[in-house]
Amino acid sequence: MPLREELQLVSRRSVTLVVAGGLLTLLLLVAVLVPLPYAIQRPGPTVNTLGEVDGEPLITVEGAKTYPTSGELRLTTVSVAGGPGFEVTAVDVLAGWLSGQDVVLPREAVFPEGSTREQIDQQAGAQMTSSQTNATVAALEELGHAVPMVLTVSSAAPGSGAEGVLLRDDVITSIQPPGRAVTQVESFSDLAEVLAATAPGTSVTVGVERAGREETVEVVTMAPPEQPPALVGADPPEGSLLGVVLEPDVELPVQVSFDIEKIGGPSAGTMFALGIIDTLTPGEMTGGQDIAGTGTMNLAGEVGAIGGIRQKLIGARRDGAEWFLAPLRNCDEVVGHVPDGLQVVAVATMEEAHHAVETIGKGDGASLPSCAPA
Repeated sequence: MPLREELQLVSRRSVTLVVAGGLLTLLLLVAVLVPLPYAIQRPGPTVNTLGEVDGEPLITVEGAKTYPTSGELRLTTVSVAGGPGFEVTAVDVLAGWLSGQDVVLPREAVFPEGSTREQIDQQAGAQMTSSQTNATVAALEELGHAVPMVLTVSSAAPGSGAEGVLLRDDVITSIQPPGRAVTQVESFSDLAEVLAATAPGTSVTVGVERAGREETVEVVTMAPPEQPPALVGADPPEGSLLGVVLEPDVELPVQVSFDIEKIGGPSAGTMFALGIIDTLTPGEMTGGQDIAGTGTMNLAGEVGAIGGIRQKLIGARRDGAEWFLAPLRNCDEVVGHVPDGLQVVAVATMEEAHHAVETIGKGDGASLPSCAPA
């Protein structure tokens, strides 16, 4: 081949290699630098609610006798990347897909569209504060303390019997189903107990304080949310609801404070409540066992479902837990995803969670209900 043709061939090859290399570099830059609209959930840290933070107890109780204890009651968390201020790239998403622990979701499935990092942090902080209050109330009532509170209506659910009947800033003072005595509402438990024994669609008489005057109104109750399909066979939800969002003003007989930062959301409520109970009762409720768990806690002492249960199971076992308390409503996500060496107990109420820890502490945990396949 003539020298000139050889030089032209080499030149074309060089140009092709340079172009290909440039495109590859561009693709790599896109993969590394361009954010994608996904969120990645990973197992987060666990925190022992019976432990200390920088030498100070995570839970501090004033106004009541406390007792030393051992073992661990670990709240579990999920670390999330991909929200506002923490964007993920193609490399992150690919790593998440290939991981056996992470979950990749569309960003809008985790974060409200248009939300900012500041808004997300504020909401998570408010949820954490609310969960601590609910946990304190549930724990103290579980131990037999009376916890007076004022229940003020914040809003009514659209389409409910309370819409247009119970108004914002109404204070609920009493409730009376047909044919039954009037119950004075001095705590959320008073209201919850009556509604638990009242069928949906019942017209109940609700006493309210409205603009400084005592009044009564008739409210048709609504059904509680249905169980998830995977829990068919579980007991159906009992009773009914008023269909309102309440703002409680709680008068605590015992002061409880929490030293925890950089963790938000409502899902630590159950483990906070158990930590309070163990702190206020003599003996070692855990029997020295390492018990983790999750679940929201409301003022009625009900354990609610949470997100990221599979990542929390992994994080709990990674940090040494041998037992895990899971909300009954998350059982459909638990089945088939329990790490080796971890035993899961399904709980639906404060009472059940308290009983579960005591039973595990006595060495009889195998007798407790677990999440069974539907």
